[in-house]
Amino acid sequence: MPYTHQSMDALREVGDELADATVAALFERGEVGTFNTLMRWFSRTGQDLPDGLPEVAREYLDATGAPPAWVDWDEMEKARLFFIDNNVHISTALSFAAMPACYVVPHVAKLLSATHSLDYPSRRMAETGQFTVYLMRPDAFEAGGRFIPAAQKVRLLHASIRHHLRRADRWDVAGLGVPICQEDMIGGQLMFSLQVLDALHRLGIHMSEDGARSYYYAWRVVGAMLGVDPAHAPADLESARQFSDLYMTRHMGPSEEGVRLTRQLIDLYEEVVPGTVFDPVVAALIRYLIGDTAADWLDVPRSAWDTLVKAAPALLGVLESLEDRSPLAAWALDRLGALTTNLELSSLTRGRVMQYAIPEHLKSEYGVTSTAPRTDRWTPPPLTAQLPARES
Repeated sequence: MPYTHQSMDALREVGDELADATVAALFERGEVGTFNTLMRWFSRTGQDLPDGLPEVAREYLDATGAPPAWVDWDEMEKARLFFIDNNVHISTALSFAAMPACYVVPHVAKLLSATHSLDYPSRRMAETGQFTVYLMRPDAFEAGGRFIPAAQKVRLLHASIRHHLRRADRWDVAGLGVPICQEDMIGGQLMFSLQVLDALHRLGIHMSEDGARSYYYAWRVVGAMLGVDPAHAPADLESARQFSDLYMTRHMGPSEEGVRLTRQLIDLYEEVVPGTVFDPVVAALIRYLIGDTAADWLDVPRSAWDTLVKAAPALLGVLESLEDRSPLAAWALDRLGALTTNLELSSLTRGRVMQYAIPEHLKSEYGVTSTAPRTDRWTPPPLTAQLPARES
């Protein structure tokens, strides 16, 4: 479907009816604490729901306990294999492209600041990484899998933020629309799919058309499970490009929250890099992946590494060529990628399972498959033509 300023404005007026009603009832009845305590013990699909769970929560969990009926499981398996083949690159893209892209949208940066304490940025990255790993496990949608319960909790987390901001009159609904509205949820879905694929392409990673489309498809399924209305979500990468270009044109810009979140992200990963000599690589990689304009808005520091990091695609191209020619090298690189991803996630989560609990109040500070032919290379959909400005 074609997206216009008018159609996007309409999406700003809509939240998530089911999750919003559930959260409103939990707060009205004073049952949020009970729900959070009991849900710590519910983390795998197929578990019996705990005794004492509020009835409204039980009804919500029953209604959202399965993926959409329209899911194509062949596509989901292709997406999983694409992730296995590219997991370390996807982790890099999520951390240094997708998250900064969120920070460059000022109202999204404010929402992220309200969701978690600014003193613990690792939690934000840990939840994102853990959620993605849960999604891409073979048992993600089967009994014993962790993804569906995580998605159910994240959906309620989003609804609770809408609840708090509206009730406390701390959100300009008239000017900004509903907090975490349908437009922003779809925008977030594209940050973690299309923006990731764009970053992989910029890094020179070999991707097939089939694999890229399957990876996007998986996140379209995720969006539906997190409350996105599939009737409005882009159905394919071409329409995703149109939505993303218009969304970013409408909203991106500088903000204090975006700068602060980006500084925390850089500090967090500089601690992961051994020593201090290579610390500037983190900022240089962010700048390379999101571009100078967005990087300047986020106060990403410049250094001599800005030039050196541009050699990354050539280096990764050598590794990719080796992987293409040798099944043994492909296996070894996949294993190394999995190990690197798991070590990064382990350091962020400190071995804990992230609970995605409903916050009872907000911060006071807030004012491609491994068997697909690699000759069928994916290239990003072109930028859409400049749309006419919104009528005043």
